[in-house]
Amino acid sequence: MDVYFGIVIVHVLVGFLLVYFAAKAYKKTKFTPMLFLTVGFFLIVIGDTLLGDLLGISDKNIQNMIEEITEISGFVLVIIAVIKS
Repeated sequence: MDVYFGIVIVHVLVGFLLVYFAAKAYKKTKFTPMLFLTVGFFLIVIGDTLLGDLLGISDKNIQNMIEEITEISGFVLVIIAVIKS
């Protein structure tokens, strides 16, 4: 279980590092697709790792649905960013 927890920590850190660099690039360029990319990456990171753990919903099906909807929304924003760039 400790190894799994360590992997989750690395996953969150790397994910937020990606979000940080994307946000920094948007702030520097003010390029709208970069904003979509930043928000998309953010939703993917929180949907996959944080929402499931933080919400603590007892019904696993609803919890999984919320996680997946958040991730799908993030992927849609990443696709929009790529199309607009």
